[in-house]
Amino acid sequence: MSLAPAQAAASAAGAAPARYRLLALDLDGTVLDPSGRVPAENREAIARARAAGITVVVCTGRGLIECRHILEELGLTEACPGQQKLGGAAAVVAGGALIADAASGRTLHRFAMHADLASAAVDRVLSAGHAALVLKDPTAAGYDYLCVTGPDDHPLDPVTRWWFASMNVRVRMARTLAHDDHPEHTVRVGACGLSGTLAALKRDLAERFSDRAVIHAFPAVVAPDSAKKTSDGQTLHILELFDRAAHKWSAVTQLASMLGLTPAQIAAIGDEINDVTMIAGAGLGIAMGNAIAPVRQAARRTTRSNAEAGVAYAIDRILASEW
Repeated sequence: MSLAPAQAAASAAGAAPARYRLLALDLDGTVLDPSGRVPAENREAIARARAAGITVVVCTGRGLIECRHILEELGLTEACPGQQKLGGAAAVVAGGALIADAASGRTLHRFAMHADLASAAVDRVLSAGHAALVLKDPTAAGYDYLCVTGPDDHPLDPVTRWWFASMNVRVRMARTLAHDDHPEHTVRVGACGLSGTLAALKRDLAERFSDRAVIHAFPAVVAPDSAKKTSDGQTLHILELFDRAAHKWSAVTQLASMLGLTPAQIAAIGDEINDVTMIAGAGLGIAMGNAIAPVRQAARRTTRSNAEAGVAYAIDRILASEW
């Protein structure tokens, strides 16, 4: 796809043709199509945005090891000139709890959970009959997840087993958190289970920790149907609990501050509950056509769905100064 004259001129000048200088992009349900692939239109549009001087940063709930192959496909493991102040090709991962250098894998910044909050959350997850998925800062801990199964040895659900195997995630198993050698490196406590049981657990966690934590729950969409559905057709969901300061917008504003940018110079695109903070906070918050209602309500614009390369459509509107 060729650049329009105005876009080509802006690219040659090395400056963005619009006021937005940082573009934050969710992955699942946003950059990725419903099959989990990157449409060529999105990949090419992201390259055009970078050529125009816009710093493009992926903001995903995945850990770095779980999205590194996508960042490579998008060309986002190489820092552009505007990212020199960030110390690398920055990516916001783990729902905003970590900022990582996509090239080296090292952590640039983390919003860690207090050990007592992580311990209390793990206890509530175990008491609800689920294994607790304790996400670590991998640079500091040397692995990705500590899976706490509890005294009753709760098994891992099929989505988690499939995901860990597919992504080559480094996992350690433990009965209790007493076996956690790195409590200071925890950034998230999660669980996967039936939507009904997780809804009850979410209410319990919210009643106990709403003043100290960010809590999200959403469908486990990235898995084969054989893994994300039970034999009777029920769908598995994912529950996540973070420190109160850990969300996508806090990570994006951390990066913007390092780049000398204001919120008004940030555009963000997303579709799910963990995108709401950055969609609401950005100067231009854009909801995907497939976005849930809270994202649509927080957004200033709505683009096409992820089945229609909605990211490319939005980027072209930004580059043309129409948005």
